[in-house]
Amino acid sequence: MIESALSSVIGSGLPAAMTFLFQRLDHLLSSRRSDPNPQVPAVLVGRLDLPLEADTERWERHRPTLEVLSDALSDYRDGRMPVESGDERLLRMLGRLRGVLEDVYGQHLTFEGEDRPLSGPFVRQDLGRVAGEAVGMDVAEEISGSAAVTQRATHVDSGAKLIGMRARRIGPPTPPAL
Repeated sequence: MIESALSSVIGSGLPAAMTFLFQRLDHLLSSRRSDPNPQVPAVLVGRLDLPLEADTERWERHRPTLEVLSDALSDYRDGRMPVESGDERLLRMLGRLRGVLEDVYGQHLTFEGEDRPLSGPFVRQDLGRVAGEAVGMDVAEEISGSAAVTQRATHVDSGAKLIGMRARRIGPPTPPAL
């Protein structure tokens, strides 16, 4: 789902959030669809699954929207327009950009103060009939943090499997070893 607006509650974190969103936009429009080391701002809450990798099909579908948003936001990016947390037009455009980026990357991008799912990977599957096996998230080692799967199927055949997440370990993030 594409968000209608970035929340004004992020207030003083807006410049950092905007910079992060612009970096992602510029990165995608330069045709580099994988970024192993993005600069993640402190105002981003949750845990992104890195490297950030764009889904090619979704990127292709959203490219015209990304180009329009880049043009529409260029005055803010280049400092010709002031960045203010009460600027509803700016918040709407940034929200639209965030929604497209979330769809392309398959990850929520949530900033401090917002009441929405934490940043991190998600999968949405709308399936018709499942006759074999359908898995939302399949990871060799660990699924942790705010990973989420939403699945809908019209029919699951007898003996078929509809699996949300599969990993060796699923749970909260493992603390780093000291």
